[in-house]
Amino acid sequence: MTEAPKCWAVIPAAGAGLRMGSAVPKQYLKLHGKCVLEHTLKVFCSHPEIAGVMVALADGDPYWHTLRIATHAKIRCTTGGAERCHSVYNALRQLAETAAPWDWVLVHDAARPCLRGADISLLIASVKDHPVGGILALPVRDTMKRAGAGDEILETIERSGLWHALTPQMFRLGDLQIALEQAMARGFTVTDEAQAMELAGQMPRLVRGQPENIKITHNNDLPLAELYLLQQDRK
Repeated sequence: MTEAPKCWAVIPAAGAGLRMGSAVPKQYLKLHGKCVLEHTLKVFCSHPEIAGVMVALADGDPYWHTLRIATHAKIRCTTGGAERCHSVYNALRQLAETAAPWDWVLVHDAARPCLRGADISLLIASVKDHPVGGILALPVRDTMKRAGAGDEILETIERSGLWHALTPQMFRLGDLQIALEQAMARGFTVTDEAQAMELAGQMPRLVRGQPENIKITHNNDLPLAELYLLQQDRK
């Protein structure tokens, strides 16, 4: 009998976060006295359904070993790559040394520190019996415009059926590893794991997440993330 699949987390944290304009990578910026990455890792390390966490770090990362959470028993590290997809692929290869191909992997952005444990549970419950996997996402609410080179509007996009992709994104370890290999071999630098699965001909499930699961991209995202984290602590 095949062993029941486990759930693992993969956190690509090798990026420089250049759009923040900070000397420190955005995953190491402070929120309520802890860095963004610490908040992100805490929710996975404390979740009972997550067997372990693989973090992909930049080569020579000088910040990681200053974090208290770096010694957590659930966490292992590997070296990331030039782009997100390379970091995720490296993490999957490392994880595959101890995890089974049929195990589930939840890939989550290092710079999304406001994820709730309840959303991890929701994603696992919604996807664990799905043949492909799925992602947290939010339906588009605003009118969508396509712009030209000079930022003039070219057309209005019908928003029905459009979703904002969030993370975590949950797929079988072996399937995702193969999908990323195939995408990179075809010259695609995929921006999320669902895109790799789509290129492989698969149809992942969309699971409705929470608006507070924001990605730290610009400086004005930091105070908003602080507000969301404070609200979570009060509940």
